[in-house]
Amino acid sequence: MRQSGVLLHITSLPSEGMFGTLGKEAYKFVDWLKKAGMSIWQVLPVGPTGYGESPYQSTSTHAGSMYMIDLLKLKEDGYLSCDIDEFHIGSSVSFDGAKSIHLRALRKSFDQSFKRVKHDVDEFVSAHPAICDYALFMAVKDYFGGKMWTEWPDIAIRMREESALEHYGRILGDEVNFYKYTQYLFYKQWTSLKSYANKNGVSIFGDIPIYVAEDSSDVWANPEIFQLDRDRKPVKVAGVPPDYFSEDGQLWGNPLYDWKKLKRTGYEWWLKRLKTTLELYDMVRVDHFIGFANYYSVRAGSTNARVGKWEKAPGKSFFYTVKRKLPELNVIAEDLGVVSKRVKRLLRFCGYPGMRVLSFGFGGGADNPHFLSNIIENSICYTGTHDNDTLIGWWETLDENSKKFAIENLPERETISGSMIEAAIGSPARISIIPMQDILHLDGSARMNTPGTVGGTNWRWHMEKGALTDELAEKYLELNEFYERI
Repeated sequence: MRQSGVLLHITSLPSEGMFGTLGKEAYKFVDWLKKAGMSIWQVLPVGPTGYGESPYQSTSTHAGSMYMIDLLKLKEDGYLSCDIDEFHIGSSVSFDGAKSIHLRALRKSFDQSFKRVKHDVDEFVSAHPAICDYALFMAVKDYFGGKMWTEWPDIAIRMREESALEHYGRILGDEVNFYKYTQYLFYKQWTSLKSYANKNGVSIFGDIPIYVAEDSSDVWANPEIFQLDRDRKPVKVAGVPPDYFSEDGQLWGNPLYDWKKLKRTGYEWWLKRLKTTLELYDMVRVDHFIGFANYYSVRAGSTNARVGKWEKAPGKSFFYTVKRKLPELNVIAEDLGVVSKRVKRLLRFCGYPGMRVLSFGFGGGADNPHFLSNIIENSICYTGTHDNDTLIGWWETLDENSKKFAIENLPERETISGSMIEAAIGSPARISIIPMQDILHLDGSARMNTPGTVGGTNWRWHMEKGALTDELAEKYLELNEFYERI
């Protein structure tokens, strides 16, 4: 079955303020996808973000972002009793100010409704035990002024001594319950949206980062599965080596896994994480899939990723366990980067579709896997990803020889984005995904993220209201019908 879809993160949905939510605009987007003959909605990781707002640096792999909770829906569902205009976020408000207003509304909802729904919250947490670690982690983090957990002044809670866990759970009980409550609300709204999408023939395509943030409840609660020293600080960290795009490589800084210890547990921690994924998504992109075959290790404290070493990861052993324990997991492999023979063997073993990115396809020789003629059926064809410039921005910086080569090999359309989109939808790939910025023909100012940079406009783009029209849906319906993706 051939399908198509759109890459649009929840926070990029139209909104009155600074970020999109799980409210009415999300449901309207599902309706638009259905009209356009598209059956997949791809989102970025939905966890709570930390420094720089990157969804790939979350404080928990099991929690959802409280800032995606829709306030109007809270009021409609009886969890917030007040004039919603009290929490209006105007365009003049800063991003941090918008978050502060949203948080104030959630705390008011907690004060008004937690006692009434405490039994439901307790049942939810019982079914999602990792939320307990997240809630206590966030409560203690707030208590110590937002400091990174490795810098908390009380070593007993840093090291998770039983007496300290009990002490802080007691004195911070209300704050712990607040974080549990927000997760209850997030999952409730998420489940409602996903159910609506599925009923309308739209699958939710999620994203799971291979690594977790150092400043996360995952590392704090599970130090034994990471490469940490006695003080529970990373010994080696993740990144990728220098390449055409970066002479220093990319120093991600995430703690690396101790794969030997994980294997001895039957990969228990990973299986729990993937079960959460199954609840949230119908299909999932595993970010940096090559890291399961071999990973790049850099000494902690390095200022760049120039000096590092490739190490073997578990490969087939891990995915054999995943396939046996979670056979229903629908995985897409993000196989971009250094695709070694070991990575290729792992992909063949797993059988997962990989990614092909058309904007990568006009250089590197005849065997470039992203070139239109080389795209295979068992793949997802993108015009670009969240880490790339928009098509218009990419075209403006492309050299003349590559432009000429592209024009010779793409369908004739009025715009380069139109040509690339038709090429992707018309490709042999089983699934084609188009970033929303390309559908709207936006320039580089709408770029979602620039790798290697932090802050600025990264992760903050969101779509204007009314951008998605019935006429645009009709155009894509015709394209999908013509290329048999309905």
